Amino acid sequence: MKFEYIARTPKGEIQSGTVETSSYEAAVEILQRHKLIVTSLRSVEEKKGMIGEFRIPLPFKRINLRDISIFSRQLAILFSSEVPLVEALRTMGNQTEKAAFKEKIFKIADDVDSGTAFSKAIAKYPEVFSTFYVNLIRAGEVSGKLSESLEHLADHHERQYEMMGKIKGAMYYPAFIFVALILAVAIMFIFVIPAITSILVESQQSLPVITRAIIGLTNFLRQWGWILFSLLAVGLVFFLRWRSGPKGRKIWDKYIIRLPILGKIFIKIALSRFSSNLSTLIKGGLPISRAMEITAEVVGNETYKEIILEAEEGIRRGEFISATFKMKKEIPPLVTQMILIGEKTGKLPAVLENLSQFYQKEVERITENLVNLIEPIMILVIGVGVGFIVVGVIMPIYQIAGTVF
Repeated sequence: MKFEYIARTPKGEIQSGTVETSSYEAAVEILQRHKLIVTSLRSVEEKKGMIGEFRIPLPFKRINLRDISIFSRQLAILFSSEVPLVEALRTMGNQTEKAAFKEKIFKIADDVDSGTAFSKAIAKYPEVFSTFYVNLIRAGEVSGKLSESLEHLADHHERQYEMMGKIKGAMYYPAFIFVALILAVAIMFIFVIPAITSILVESQQSLPVITRAIIGLTNFLRQWGWILFSLLAVGLVFFLRWRSGPKGRKIWDKYIIRLPILGKIFIKIALSRFSSNLSTLIKGGLPISRAMEITAEVVGNETYKEIILEAEEGIRRGEFISATFKMKKEIPPLVTQMILIGEKTGKLPAVLENLSQFYQKEVERITENLVNLIEPIMILVIGVGVGFIVVGVIMPIYQIAGTVF
């Protein structure tokens, strides 16, 4: 890979150029060997990708896991290169594409410049920097290992972004086909079929039950369809509001993990998040009790949140995490056994990281299998729908044509 850099010499002079190596870290190491202090480093491929796309900087564009990961990685590189934190933040702000993120980074830099701790400065933006992120940064500040904390955060967010990206990517195709199918059916019943069935009605012949059902459904959708879709929209809004409330979220999370096939995916996602988050926090220097509290907040499922908090209370009493987990049917025996081994050997972070990688692969495998299962089912549904229309509409028209001629 080729990287473009901007750096300062020991005399304070600005120097820029390119360096070719295998990674960001290797590029920084090469530049440091030449006694240069790196202030900006970006791969040429990344820059070309940005130039090749037409982008409009929208202030309301969502800041995602990838943005946080890149921010953490590059800030760690600058900080480890002995660039002052304020200068590193402003450098990051200047090269950030999203206007909303750029504004926040500059505000954070101003706060740090005025004497505010970095962790307190980013804590002002919980919509961007989670409790998990803030606490790991605070631990890095206390231990004097801020660069390592940023590296841990970058690795963690990269793994989470990769896993969720693969899940979403696998579901895009079935979702697109499903939406296209619904639209096609709606257009057929509202515009196409009425024109055809009018011929059947005018023929005044006895029509099959299927044909009469299609004509009745078509008339209903044309006359009352807008009410039906309005009710569905209102119902969806109320469901989402109920789902976002404490009671609704608790009930939803309890039953969603019991669904066939889909439930397994949600369970494995929760276990992967638990393992990854707890491993990262422990490696970042947080006490295990505090790490469990934070992990409970970001695990993404209320059922598992309660289990983790219960295990945290057990830790305060001097118990192992595995002691609580083995009593919970939502926790697979594999997880309990591996955590027990990690607790007894003192290698809990490494065991948790292995668990996270295992469940991440399991999620990807199940998602791929689900997509492979959905495709033939959708083809079957489309075939049945087409057959229904052919039998109910096209065949009677052929019969009329045969009678006329």
